[in-house]
Order: sequence, then C-alpha cells, then structure tokens
Amino acid sequence: MKNNYFVDPFLKILPTLDLHGETSDSAVWLVKDFINMHQKLGNNKVAIIHGRHSDIIKKAIHKYLRTEKKATKFYIYAGNGGVTIVEIAPLVKLL
Repeated sequence: MKNNYFVDPFLKILPTLDLHGETSDSAVWLVKDFINMHQKLGNNKVAIIHGRHSDIIKKAIHKYLRTEKKATKFYIYAGNGGVTIVEIAPLVKLL
C-alpha cells in the first residue's frame, strides 16, 4: 500500500523534536534539553512539532523560548501551524 502523506523536504533536513503526548511541563524540559544538545552540536536551526489541536503545549514552549537566551529567534513554520522553528545562537568557546 502506498503512503499518500506529503513529506515536507524542509522539515526533513532539520533536527526535529516531536512533543505529541507530552504535558506542558515535560515539553518545556525536553525543548530545553534539545536546544542545549543542538547548540553543542553546532546546529543553528531546529524544528519543534507541538501539533495544532490545542495551544497549551505551543503557548508553554513559546513562553519558555522568550526567556531562553540560546534561542535567538523562533516562529511558526508557514507550511504547518503545528511546528515552531527555533534559531539557536552559536556556542561561544572560551580559550
């Protein structure tokens, strides 16, 4: 049987974190850990999938991202309202 789902090529190349089934508290913790890990890996952009059904997770994530200094910019992905794209500041290494 053939899969007829559209796979967005932009989201396919970004590191993604799927938060379906998480509570708002656990989602914020996972996002914090995800951003820290990808900053250390040198990735400057990640995608967070929170879904479109309820805004509870999205609101909790965006509230956290407003205070996170490592997230230089975040926005809802134009191709899917259930995804937030986060731009991450580069890691500064002190000698």
